[in-house]
Amino acid sequence: MKVAEIRQRFLSCFADRGHEVVPSAPLVPFNDPTLFFVNAGMVQFKDVFTGKEQRETRRATSVQKCLRVSGKHNDLENVGRTPRHHTFFEMLGNFSFGDYFKTEAIPMAWELLTGDLGMDPERLWVTVFEEDDEAYDLWLQNGFPEARLQRMDAKENFWSMGDIGPCGPCSEIHYDHGPAISSDERGPAFGSDRYVEIWNLVFMQFEQSATGRTLLPNPSIDTGAGLERIAAVVQGVYSNYDTDIFQPLLDKGSEISGVPQGRADESDVAMWVIADHARATAFLVSDGIMPSNEGRGYVLRRLMRRAIRFGVKLGIDRPFFHEITGSVAHQFREAYPEVDARQGFIEEVVRGEEERFRHTLDRGMKLLDGELERAGQGGVLPGDVAFTLSDTYGFPLDLTRLIAEEQGASVDEPGFDAALEEQRARGRAAWKGSGERAVADLWFHLAEEHGPTHFIGYTKDESAGTVVALVKRTAGADGEPDYEVVERLEQDETGFVLLDRTPFYAEAGGQVGDHGGLRGGDSAFRVDDTVNAEQLHLHQGTVTSGTVTVGDGLQAVVDVERRNHIRRNHTATHLMHAALRQVLGDHVAQKGSLVAPDRLRFDFSHHKPMTEEEVRRVEELVHGEILRNVALNTNIEDLESAKSAGAMALFGEKYDEQVRVVRVPGFSTELCGGTHCRRTGDIGPFHITSESGIAAGVRRIEAQTGMGAHRWVQAHLDTLNATAARLRTSPDNVLPSLQRLQDERKKLERELESARRELAKRAAGDLLSQARDIDGVKVLAAEFDGDLREQADRLRDQLGTALVVLVARRGAKVQLLAAATKDIAGSRVHAGKVIQEIAPLVGGRGGGRPDMAQGGGVDTAGISAALERAYDVAGAQLKSA
Repeated sequence: MKVAEIRQRFLSCFADRGHEVVPSAPLVPFNDPTLFFVNAGMVQFKDVFTGKEQRETRRATSVQKCLRVSGKHNDLENVGRTPRHHTFFEMLGNFSFGDYFKTEAIPMAWELLTGDLGMDPERLWVTVFEEDDEAYDLWLQNGFPEARLQRMDAKENFWSMGDIGPCGPCSEIHYDHGPAISSDERGPAFGSDRYVEIWNLVFMQFEQSATGRTLLPNPSIDTGAGLERIAAVVQGVYSNYDTDIFQPLLDKGSEISGVPQGRADESDVAMWVIADHARATAFLVSDGIMPSNEGRGYVLRRLMRRAIRFGVKLGIDRPFFHEITGSVAHQFREAYPEVDARQGFIEEVVRGEEERFRHTLDRGMKLLDGELERAGQGGVLPGDVAFTLSDTYGFPLDLTRLIAEEQGASVDEPGFDAALEEQRARGRAAWKGSGERAVADLWFHLAEEHGPTHFIGYTKDESAGTVVALVKRTAGADGEPDYEVVERLEQDETGFVLLDRTPFYAEAGGQVGDHGGLRGGDSAFRVDDTVNAEQLHLHQGTVTSGTVTVGDGLQAVVDVERRNHIRRNHTATHLMHAALRQVLGDHVAQKGSLVAPDRLRFDFSHHKPMTEEEVRRVEELVHGEILRNVALNTNIEDLESAKSAGAMALFGEKYDEQVRVVRVPGFSTELCGGTHCRRTGDIGPFHITSESGIAAGVRRIEAQTGMGAHRWVQAHLDTLNATAARLRTSPDNVLPSLQRLQDERKKLERELESARRELAKRAAGDLLSQARDIDGVKVLAAEFDGDLREQADRLRDQLGTALVVLVARRGAKVQLLAAATKDIAGSRVHAGKVIQEIAPLVGGRGGGRPDMAQGGGVDTAGISAALERAYDVAGAQLKSA
């Protein structure tokens, strides 16, 4: 049975039992920037298990993409060393959210394995948590033999995501691969590799907190079966790498490397690692992760560089990894068509990363090999060397550790950590001085007391509000600012004013905060910024007259002109984001942004610089939408509905269940809490002013709108007109005029070079008379002000069998050159040794080959002595030859 059929049978089995088939989520969970999916149910449905989130359906089934490369769930070091550990894998699962529990879950699993998938029931073993009598009895009631039913402790059969969260006892189903693997017939409880876990049924009935364990309101079921392990059993093989999941990738690796499978353990390990890491790489890039030195991007880079290094071990001396990842994309074309659709993009990103790494790989390996040779067998590679390999040559620590272990050495990892921390400390020292983090608790308590600020700025630029809290800001003794909750702020004092409601937008999502003023009676507060903390809109600024007191009623007035500039830039950012996806592909994802009154900046995932044509096309698409002058639609919608309708959102950004959706009809739909134009035509002129790279796989565009764009264009027109005036032509003819100037300059340069050559020829004729005949060889030592190498070649050609030594004054320095004809170079004279002898006379040194050598010095007073010494050295060499 092929793996595609296994997937389908699993989903169909549970769909027939009333389970909703849930599509696989991205490897990056939508609302959590810190995780990859390491377990389908625990991450995807965590809030459902705890009762915080409700679903319409209480049963679900899925095939979820998962990645285990760090933290508690880390299989990286085992990949390639065992037949069943992987970084990327697919997790089959069925879930009950307070619907059914152990009584139904156990027979469902048994029927699917022995019925739908055709496994031999005599080869199945089951383990249960030692205290879970209910599960033990249920297995017996379903006809499972007690001889193959074992109790195990909490370490093996009690499942939790971490220190806190949903948890519960579990029952694991194991497959006995038979005596060919081991003669141990005692079952999985004794740890033999003969018995492989294929399915884990987790009975989610508790929630673990920092203070203890409580019962969940609705006991639930979370099961997980590794597709790769299931496939190995169904296809009658022991190793996952022998299934139809991996064999096409291993065949491709063998074809590229010329190394057959099964030739040797080490080459098989290398090919297994490459195949495994290619799967992880293809899916990560498809999900929008780009190789970088931070976060998930660094996880991807580590995987790619480990695979590339294993390719080098196989003797592959060219970029190859993109071909394997391309095969992955093609292999999953039916199960994950979105990956197949991005095959070209995946291959391009992977090839670019490999080419970058290969530039430093050889140099890094020379350093590492030298240090490991110095350390010797059983030695320790210094931590600072490991850090240099990571920081300068791009070697992830685990790659350095792997190479060291291959040569019988270890790595001083505490030393590596110390070097890393030292670098971080230098970075923190450069940052020190803001002091803002010191008030995190203050904002938290204010939010608890007063709740989130009611923001009314989508429809109003001015409104009345009541002061509910004041925070005074002063300079602390240590240079850091001090913050204090006060009842009033006096004139000229600075701090924060918190209102119960405000039209002021607080900085968030890349959009800067509003400026303006708060006024009431004789009191006035200038708002220099509006910041967001714990959903509070904090008006930061200075009292310019009177006093501001808690309880005062103030009129909050936004600087409308500034806000309108921000609105134009924000709406233009949405248009540009959509245009970039149209021009470059749907792999483009926002990585950061700045929406300010004077400019907009947009960072996005893309693996190479944009061409001028691509930039122009993006501008044209944005201008087209501006000219359409369509009205924007903004609505509050359910998060899942908005996502299903195509709304773009940021990975890692947390969203409430109800979200604000901003639409430019027919062109752009994004989740966004910022302020925008009413119509696209309000943006006015739009121009991209720069496009650059800021990190591996991340590009940055800066642009202008409105009067900013007009001024930018006007500045360029002024430059064009000034250039035209200098050239005494019209702006339309600047390029032809510049071309004529360049052509004239090239002509003059050619004429000048020709004149120089003619002068050099004449000088050569003058120098020939200084040549001396020494034992049948013409030896010429002279001073020449020009291109020494060219003149030496010319003189050799004219002198015949000869040694030419030339010296030139270069300001206060001296340049030396010696050249010998081929018939005597090395056999009778050695140009390099001549330079070695004469260079000290001009305060320098040099050397080179027998036929050509160079040197230099800093003492022009020694030139005459050096030239005379050249004749003596040449004579001595010729006589001794």
